[in-house]
Amino acid sequence: MTKETPELDTELEDLPPDLRWREWMGRIEAVIFASAAPVRAADLARVVGQGASVDLLIEDIKAELAGRPYELVVVGDGWMMRTRVRFAGAIRAAADVRDQLVDLNEFEVAVLASIAYHQPLTRDGLKDIFGKDINRDLIARLRAQELITPGPRSPRAGAPYTYVTTQKFLVVFGMESLRDLPDHEGLQDAGLAS
Repeated sequence: MTKETPELDTELEDLPPDLRWREWMGRIEAVIFASAAPVRAADLARVVGQGASVDLLIEDIKAELAGRPYELVVVGDGWMMRTRVRFAGAIRAAADVRDQLVDLNEFEVAVLASIAYHQPLTRDGLKDIFGKDINRDLIARLRAQELITPGPRSPRAGAPYTYVTTQKFLVVFGMESLRDLPDHEGLQDAGLAS
């Protein structure tokens, strides 16, 4: 026998407007906090009244979190909570976060960056960029860390797999979208491109 979940009162008409707004803020913050993945605005809209603006509620939550060690950020097409960068050292010192860290060597980062900039990209495309074959094990490691995933099959002979970056890639590198990738000039300034 399954237990039925009572329907959520999203309108909260029995509350005065200021308390209703605070309750909606709390609901949105709780949903984002509880989710391991970014939460889309359309999903957040299901916990607030029809006349409520998710964007305005998010802005009010962000304002309240201004002095906190975590923040609300856009990742892809959704919202998530993330610890502020300045607290990374304290977290590493006090908490066991090893299984959450992405462990990449310099060459793996270069391969990942190539995929990010040229996706969808085949292993042959990577070979053209690096001038050597890219080991299947390296691709498997990036896939195992959920940083890349197979993309559409290439229209070339044999229809080889292509690879594209994932939402976790955006989360790990703190980007809202691929538009946040540095341009060539930014890479040069960082000493990452010749």
